[in-house]
Amino acid sequence: MGNSQRYFYGKTDKLKSRKIIDLIFSKGKSFSNFPFRVIWMPVANNAVLQTGIAVSSRNFKKAVDRNRIKRLMREAYRLQKNELAESLISHKITLAVFILYIGKEMPAYDVVFEKFTKIISRLIKITDAAIEESV
Repeated sequence: MGNSQRYFYGKTDKLKSRKIIDLIFSKGKSFSNFPFRVIWMPVANNAVLQTGIAVSSRNFKKAVDRNRIKRLMREAYRLQKNELAESLISHKITLAVFILYIGKEMPAYDVVFEKFTKIISRLIKITDAAIEESV
């Protein structure tokens, strides 16, 4: 079988703390990669990487549509987060990330997957730059 990597998005990986979420929205840094807006902040918590995902009810009135988009986002993130987590572990950083879907139409999975690839690579670059600045 070999050493195949397992992909999880479990309870400890999810950002649920209201305190941390409020802190991210008030003091966190952000960037956009349409149709996503990413708000992130280094925090001191137990997990290396915690992520929250949301879709606006203003743009998608039906919960079925919001849930489908969130499902697509979680799946794309789950398959790609290991690269970011390994980078954070090597730099000994803990990060809290919140990803908002700001588009107005239902996305296809391949678009979501491609955008998450760019988002994760950008977060890796940001954390690498933060390490270089502190050294």
